[in-house]
Amino acid sequence: MRFFLCALPAMLLAGSFAAPLKAATPEEQAVLAPVQAVFDGMAKRDAGAIQQPLLPGGMIFVIRDGKTTQVTFSAFAERVGRPGPKIEERIHGPVVHIDGDLAVVWAPFDFLLEGKVDHCGTDLFNLVRTNGTWQIATIAYNSHTDCPAR
Repeated sequence: MRFFLCALPAMLLAGSFAAPLKAATPEEQAVLAPVQAVFDGMAKRDAGAIQQPLLPGGMIFVIRDGKTTQVTFSAFAERVGRPGPKIEERIHGPVVHIDGDLAVVWAPFDFLLEGKVDHCGTDLFNLVRTNGTWQIATIAYNSHTDCPAR
């Protein structure tokens, strides 16, 4: 555990400067699929598509300006699923860890509003595999506007 805590900052720093990566293994691809499905649903502003890969009862934790806000998956899908401006979220260099039926995805992201970066940060997805299907159990992300050019 001590090694992991000491090595984590270096691993994350290395991952944040890497070019966007494709999942290295089929299992990593399977873990990233529900993440991409949420992003696709967001871009379509389709509440049903957003909720499909999310476990019922799950939460999103947003850290912005030093404050943490909690939003249920259903409230998030309802809000984002309404008509509005064009949105898109892109992750870069996702780091995927899998242990049996438990997985984590850590990735820097850019959030685009009408094709321009509005904010950025880091996404953290916790996933569980139920009945052979990966689903997102929780999402946490931080958000800021001092975004690097990618």
